Amino acid sequence: MSNKFEHKQFAHCESGVVSTLLSFYGLKISEPMAFGITSSLSFVYLPIIKLNGLPLIAYRELPKNIINKISKVLGIKIKTEKFKDPIQANNRLTQLVNNENKLVGLQTSVYYLPYMPEDMRFHFNAHNLLVYGKEGSKYKISDPVFEEVVECEESKLMRARFAKGAFAPKGFLYYPEDTRQNIDFSKAIKKAIRKNAKSMLTPFPFAGIKGMKRLARKIENLYKEDTKYIQLFLTHIVRMQEEIGTGGGGFRFLYAAFLKEAMQYDIDNEILEKTSTLFVKSGDTLREFALLCVNGSRNLEKLNLEKISNKLQDALSYEEEAYRILKKI
Repeated sequence: MSNKFEHKQFAHCESGVVSTLLSFYGLKISEPMAFGITSSLSFVYLPIIKLNGLPLIAYRELPKNIINKISKVLGIKIKTEKFKDPIQANNRLTQLVNNENKLVGLQTSVYYLPYMPEDMRFHFNAHNLLVYGKEGSKYKISDPVFEEVVECEESKLMRARFAKGAFAPKGFLYYPEDTRQNIDFSKAIKKAIRKNAKSMLTPFPFAGIKGMKRLARKIENLYKEDTKYIQLFLTHIVRMQEEIGTGGGGFRFLYAAFLKEAMQYDIDNEILEKTSTLFVKSGDTLREFALLCVNGSRNLEKLNLEKISNKLQDALSYEEEAYRILKKI
């Protein structure tokens, strides 16, 4: 285990926390590698599952995908624990960071973390952070969203660890128990890339490329709805894309960085270079798409739903090309 903890700011909380944890315990791994090697890039548009009356839209795999898969992919051991009792969970965390000098990952609610600015608070129960110590009743926290470390009273952190609702944390904590060094990264990366490409080219109509196409069609046909619903739908897209985790475009940039890093292993560099560029184009286009959604929701008189839909179709065309190439690795 490394003796020195170093806080870093990351693009996405779960991949950032896993990267820091493994590096601290002796296995140096970047955030893009943690994200890509667990095949975490995704897209889902599920009208039958509602969030505040609007369809679920996700740009990455479900929360905990990286935590749950990294051990299997790399052949390492990650210790995970859940609790029914907040007091027991708090005592266990204190024991780990103070008595055993461990760096520990936690799943929490964003809403109940007191150091979060008001405009960043919303009911999302799958935010990941690190605890590296405790003084008195205050935990020392490395939150990957922030530039500097923060502190949090144990009572407040207990509330965030036991928030109710979707993805309820239930006191979930985790840390590596064994980080072996003789890992065949080339083999693991190739397998992860093929798996991700296959999942995004799935025939299931609400996931992957087909899911993106279905959402594009839905946007184009929004003119059939009343103006209030159109506004809500467009702002919902932006919230799902840009505020949950690092956003749709951000996840594409992260995957592009993973492909670039993979070039140092025994893999087809020409394919990795080309597809990395395609994912950067997709990320840029998705951010343009989000901006069109924002502007459209604010100025319905000049709303052009076809233009918004076409922008999403541009992004998915870059991705579809990339996945079809990557499937051949």
